[in-house]
Amino acid sequence: MAGQALSSHSPSKTSSGSLLYDPRFRGILYQVITIVALVAFVWMVTSNTIHNLEKANIASGFEFLKGRAGFDIGQSLIAYSSDSTYGRALLVGILNTIEIAVLGIIAASIIGFIVGIARLSKNWLIAKLAQTYVEIFRNIPPLLVILFWYKGVIAILPQARQSVALPFDSFLNNRGLYIPKAIWGDGSLFVGLALIVAIIASVLVARWSKKRQAKTGQQFPHGLTALGLIILLPLAVFLVLGAPLTFDYPILGKFNLTGGTVVGPEFISLFLALSFYTAAFIAEIVRAGIRAVPKGQTEAANALGLRSGVTTRLVIIPQAMRIIIPPLTSQYLNLTKNSSLAVAVGFSDIVSVGGTMLNQTNQALEIVLLWLVIYLSLSLTTAVFMNWFNAKMALVER
Repeated sequence: MAGQALSSHSPSKTSSGSLLYDPRFRGILYQVITIVALVAFVWMVTSNTIHNLEKANIASGFEFLKGRAGFDIGQSLIAYSSDSTYGRALLVGILNTIEIAVLGIIAASIIGFIVGIARLSKNWLIAKLAQTYVEIFRNIPPLLVILFWYKGVIAILPQARQSVALPFDSFLNNRGLYIPKAIWGDGSLFVGLALIVAIIASVLVARWSKKRQAKTGQQFPHGLTALGLIILLPLAVFLVLGAPLTFDYPILGKFNLTGGTVVGPEFISLFLALSFYTAAFIAEIVRAGIRAVPKGQTEAANALGLRSGVTTRLVIIPQAMRIIIPPLTSQYLNLTKNSSLAVAVGFSDIVSVGGTMLNQTNQALEIVLLWLVIYLSLSLTTAVFMNWFNAKMALVER
């Protein structure tokens, strides 16, 4: 009986001992311990922060966003004055950040692709110039590049009364770029709607042309068709409505410029710095992507009698895109985050506006949290779009 009792208890000891050596059980156990430790850490930090805020008599919450801002913002895409709320000022900073990020990404992509292809040029001078550009900008901190454009280029331009005349009635001086201001009249909304319709129609035509080519092998000039739709359809609506557009041109007086709209030196220096800095990294990504395409693809294109430019555009670049796009996404994210350096030149991005709000309200926790959420949202939006674009550009094997 004693032997039977001993044998009846031995399996439980064996199963409990073997459970500790089960990799799946240990993995779950470690994850549970990690989650508990993380929750405890967050709870400790949160309770400590709340206690310190109460001790310093600082009210928490986001009610301060409804208060009067009381400070001006130099450049704004929407109406804003010092009598606007903190929430309105925050929105201005967000839009300015998005503006510099989008325009910087477009410019950096164009410059980067040109320089990346130039690095592979058979012309020794062009290849070396492109290499020099990459090595210079890639090895300088972005803050120094921003200060170079702001202090070393924009600041030494002529004063307002000696402005440099540019085409289209524009002027450039150390106060910024003065350009004509568009004033849209009644019915201009329909021009925008026509542009949206033209873009949608262009996408549908492109899809139809691809299906047609896959079935019949016949090509359709969807590129020229899309260009014609995007230009001609809004233009036709614009002319039918009686051209509801006028311009307020900048006029150079004896001592100053009046009229038009001005792009401040802060925006110009930040835009140029981020574009040229990020383009150096994009150029290397483009060069690496093109180098990764098998040499046999170029030889096959040459055997078919295709010219070098056509081979690069229709054979090499489409195959290189699947290699280029993933690291390109990281550079777009870096450009967006590097825009926070705008505070060095006084451009009113989300960090600059938030810093002013923090100094006036002492709502440090809330403003830092807003910074985190805004940049995280912008980065995730960019990543999702680029992942979608990467899936569209991926090569599909038959």
